[in-house]
Amino acid sequence: MSASQIPTPAHTLAESMLSRRFGRETVNYFSSSPINRLSFLRGDHPFLATALKHPATRFVLLNNLAPLTRSPAELYYAKYEEVRRLVPQTFFDQSEEDIIKNFDSRKTYPGLIFLGLDENRKEGGLAWKIYSGTPYFAVDVTPKGSQEQQAAANEVIKALEDKGLSFFQTRVVTTFSPDEAAIYAQARALNDWNNRNTFCGTCGNPTLSVNAGTKRACPPTDAARAAQGQPEEKPACTTRTTISNLSFPRTDPTIIVAVVSTDGKRVLLGRSKRFPPKMYSTLAGFIEPAESIEDAVRREVWEEAGVTLSRVVIHSSQPWPYPANLMIGAVAQVSDPAHEKINLEHDPELEDARWFDTEEVEEALRIGASDLGSNAGPEYKGGLRLPPPTAIANQLIQSAISADYFHGDKTSKM
Repeated sequence: MSASQIPTPAHTLAESMLSRRFGRETVNYFSSSPINRLSFLRGDHPFLATALKHPATRFVLLNNLAPLTRSPAELYYAKYEEVRRLVPQTFFDQSEEDIIKNFDSRKTYPGLIFLGLDENRKEGGLAWKIYSGTPYFAVDVTPKGSQEQQAAANEVIKALEDKGLSFFQTRVVTTFSPDEAAIYAQARALNDWNNRNTFCGTCGNPTLSVNAGTKRACPPTDAARAAQGQPEEKPACTTRTTISNLSFPRTDPTIIVAVVSTDGKRVLLGRSKRFPPKMYSTLAGFIEPAESIEDAVRREVWEEAGVTLSRVVIHSSQPWPYPANLMIGAVAQVSDPAHEKINLEHDPELEDARWFDTEEVEEALRIGASDLGSNAGPEYKGGLRLPPPTAIANQLIQSAISADYFHGDKTSKM
């Protein structure tokens, strides 16, 4: 995995008092999108209607969450003409208030999400007030919904596949450029969330996508009820009585940590049952309610490996769109050798956990890093394997074995 796949936004190169004190920011794959999300314009339907049909606008297409690509390394960005059979020009003609008021659950529409503007691509782009650039949307082209919608989706898919394009079927995408990976991650996570929340969690009635695909409403009426001989007005639902009448996309915070021994010469790594032979990684787990990040790190490491931690330092984070996790990375250390003993009897999640000398870890970072579905590089001779640089685990391990990370001078991150 090449270093060019790691994002390098301009702010990481800027000098500041904080960067001199704590070092340069670590940026992970799937983050640092080139798109300005402009979240405050998601309810501006005149803007969205203009952006939808603008000749510069590009669409990320997903079929059962698989992205449309030119190749496994390159997304394909469709133009409006290629999706207009599925996405009508009138999509944003009504106000959000009227869309909710006129809700009819018998009518179905494709999932359409406004991702934002790429302000680096201004030439020929959309100019709206003080904002300009290339608009990006995501469209769910999965054949579903009404028969008409399914037929339109199948037509769109066939026309694109006839051009030699294909929907990239893989468990985790690690082959896109950093910019495209971030765009894809946003599109996939929001598309998946919309698909999982088509019914209200309180009353069980159908919900409606609003705010350009980034919220879901539980409308107070449904014209489909009248056709069944019921009042259009639905029974009272508490989600419509407060600000919670809109359902917001969910992100689940997860800790992931590289643990360093007391003497700083070893790193604790664990092995999942699903890993390929000789692959190990950092320990991870979900943050629970009423738990700090640091406490979650200590709990997970003790539960999974029996090791008791002292200092925990938050390192960096990574959005992980499978389906919608935020990996909060940390580096932690054991303060007493007596606390380093491994015990796998608490939580049987790991198949194995071991302390690895930094020399072995350094070699694995150099020649044995790969994702779960790939073989290690040509220099690999059968030793320790580690996750690729596109995984935050790799970045954490690099920091854990870096002497600079533990220096006590002004450049320390501790």
